[in-house]
Amino acid sequence: MTALSLLGIPNDDNSSYLKGSALAPPLIRRELHCDAYSIRSESGIDFGAPGRLLDHGDLRFDDGVDPWQTIERGVERALAAGGPLLCLGGDHAVTHPILRAVRRHQPRLTIVHIDAHADLYDAYQGNPRSHASPFARIMEEGLADRLIQIGLRTINDEHRAQFERFGVEVIEAAAWREGLRLQLDTPVYVSLDLDGLDPAYAPGVSHREPGGASPRQVIDLLQGIAQPIVAGDIVEYNPSCDIANLTAAVAAKLVKELGGRMIETAPHRDGGD
Repeated sequence: MTALSLLGIPNDDNSSYLKGSALAPPLIRRELHCDAYSIRSESGIDFGAPGRLLDHGDLRFDDGVDPWQTIERGVERALAAGGPLLCLGGDHAVTHPILRAVRRHQPRLTIVHIDAHADLYDAYQGNPRSHASPFARIMEEGLADRLIQIGLRTINDEHRAQFERFGVEVIEAAAWREGLRLQLDTPVYVSLDLDGLDPAYAPGVSHREPGGASPRQVIDLLQGIAQPIVAGDIVEYNPSCDIANLTAAVAAKLVKELGGRMIETAPHRDGGD
């Protein structure tokens, strides 16, 4: 049985406006295991089945240790379990060290990035590790062969220059149509920023940007990915901004749907759910 590994990365050191996303992983887990909801994905993957979900807990960040080193080593340990890995942030900055570890196992890799923001600043507010900058670092270091950004609706001139520099493929929010399918030919890493959703569905984020996607659009896009989804993250849930745990529930739903698709696309998976 293919197991989905889950790892919490409670770090928001590089958030630029409001901190709080470091509190997210246990709250997403609480919703994931809440009796109010089904623990199955829509496609039938049962995360309550013994051995289906391997939770590695949350990383601990110690004083005097570079958090990037802690994240990279923690992800490497989780990847050693052999199945796909889904990380719970934390702010979007953590995607950079996650991908440092993932890339060592994937000679070819495409990132599918769902977000309101490009997160491609060279250095935001003077911080090259900002949560507004991870994909600049990722592409500079060659941690992916291809970057597809979907749902963007805050593009400026610096972003456009970075798109050209790194060969980024962009599907802006205004161009996201029902039935969107991506043409992919490598293993995939999915990075899902919850502010990619419209704040009507996910108000619990630090940077609300109206005009975004619905959970249905995101789920349909994920279900259309046929290449192996080897790893991914769900980031930027800020509980201090949430309303009635709505965003936590949406995040947990996306854990099941993204995680289910990871299991379904995993090489040599068994035939059961």
